[in-house]
Order: sequence, then C-alpha cells, then structure tokens
Amino acid sequence: MIDRRSLAFIAVTAVLFGGTFVAAKAGLDYFPPLLFVAFRFDVAAVVLAGYALLTTSREDLLPRTRGDAAGILATGLLVIGAANALLFVGQQYATSAVGSIVFSLNPILTPVFAAVALSDERLSARGSAGMLLGLLGVGLVVSPDPANLLGGGVVGKALLFAGATCGALGSVLIRRADGTLSSTVRTAWGLPFGALLCHLLSLSAGESAAAITWAPEAIVALGYVGVFAGAVAYITYFSLIDEAGAIRANLVFYVVPVVATLGGWALLGESISPLAIAGFLTIFAGFAVLGSESIDARSVLPTLRTDRAEPDGRLGDRGELRGHESD
Repeated sequence: MIDRRSLAFIAVTAVLFGGTFVAAKAGLDYFPPLLFVAFRFDVAAVVLAGYALLTTSREDLLPRTRGDAAGILATGLLVIGAANALLFVGQQYATSAVGSIVFSLNPILTPVFAAVALSDERLSARGSAGMLLGLLGVGLVVSPDPANLLGGGVVGKALLFAGATCGALGSVLIRRADGTLSSTVRTAWGLPFGALLCHLLSLSAGESAAAITWAPEAIVALGYVGVFAGAVAYITYFSLIDEAGAIRANLVFYVVPVVATLGGWALLGESISPLAIAGFLTIFAGFAVLGSESIDARSVLPTLRTDRAEPDGRLGDRGELRGHESD
C-alpha cells in the first residue's frame, strides 16, 4: 500500500505540476517558450539552493560518490532540462489535449525502463491493470479528437513523446544511481544544469530576451512555475522517487491532467464535459486498483518488508501463509 507520506507527496506534486499548464498558458503570451523554461529553472535554482543551505549541514551538501554525480546529471539534464524543453516546444505544434495524453505516457514508460535498469521494481498484473485504467481516465478527461491524435503534427507529437521518455528514463536512472545525497540537495545541484541546458537551447533557437513583455501577469506566471511548480514541486517529486520508487512516483502524471482541467475551469473559464467527469472517476478507480496491490512486495517502498519463513513453515517469503502466496 502507498503510505500516507507518499500519498501526501503525490497530492502536492500533482496539484503544483497541474497548475503549471494554467500558468504556462498565460506565461507563453509574454515569453518565448525555451526562455520561459530557462527562467523558470533560474528562479527554482535560487530558491531551492537557499532552502538547501538553510536546512542542510555543509558536509551533506557536497557530492561524494559517482552515484551522487549520476543522480545530479539525470535530475538536471533529463528529468528537469530535456523533458521540459521538449514538452514546451512540442506543445506549440499540438493541441493541449494531445500534449496531456503524451505527457501521461510517463507512468507507462517508466516500468519499461525499470524492468531493464532496476531489479527491485516490478509491476504486478494488478498494477498493470490499474495503470491502464488511469491512462484510459486521462484520455476521457482530455477527450481528444481521434483524427487529431492520428493525423498531422508529427513533429510536435514526436517532441512530446521524447519529453515524456526523458522524464521516465531520468527518474529510473536517479533510482539506479543510488547516491548518498538527499533528494532536496540532489535537485538543488541538478536545477542549474537544467537551466543551463535550456538557456543553450534557447540561444540555439534564436530566442531573445527582447521578445519578453514584462507585464504583471508574466511575473505572476513565472513566479508560480519557478517557485511553486518548480522548487516546491521538485522537492516533493524527487522525494517520491527516493521513497516510493520511480514507478509509483510517476503516478502523479495521471492526476496532472485532472488538476489542469479543474484549474482551467476555475481560473480561465474553460468548460468541463461529462466525459471529463467520467475520466476523473476512472482515474480514481485506477488508483484504487494500484493502491490494493500495485507493485510486488519486493518493490522499493522502504516501509514494505519481506519476512522469511518461520521454523514452522507457516509464512512464505512475503509474510503470507504457505499455499496462499499471491502471484
């Protein structure tokens, strides 16, 4: 079962990441896309670095192992930098519905990479069913036009898929690196790498700061994606990867379209269709299935423990009665 701390982190991360779509929709009217992402990570890097300095001892701030270095690079270059750059650019060539669906492929892609790179994260049959239910719910929420999904915008969809792939791969590589740094410190080190990557991509795309319109709405949008959907959300998200594993951590991306849809309705006056409401219920059903038994007991949740057989042979490897062990 997902423990209370992980459940709280999932909720906070999903709400903050979901609000990104609303803030980005407003902010992209004032910023070039890659420069917007780069500034977002500039702000997040400053905020999180200050937080890490105030809350962490000096000896715990410095990377000491190869695993620390690998985790920092996977965080900054893949999960933060490349994933967001590709998603923001790809969104220009596809509808928000298509972008949400492709972004929500992250939880489906993660077990694929985990099966190759991690020996302790294996999705059970029931977990697979829960994930598919969640994906179906996402599709209902965004209610896409099948013609739009299948035709046109090939470049945009390829970029969006590449972004989702970078996020899924990066989260698995963080887990595989098994570094000694806390998730907060690792993220504080990774954010400058993500910001630098996005600045370089912005320069190579010919974007200019002269194109920015510094209106109050632009500052509010940048503040939200930098501080709340940046520094705060990354603290909870990367903590989830460490505590619950890459597969469960990326379940937040099932809830993100729900939050984005509700945020658009409340703040931007967008309508919610009955099909979207059915999608919400389907996603919740998927979480219920995942919560009952989403990953084998040999999974990465530190609170889960396997008990060896007692001398009388009554208990199996997972603390179950002999002859009644689950598949």
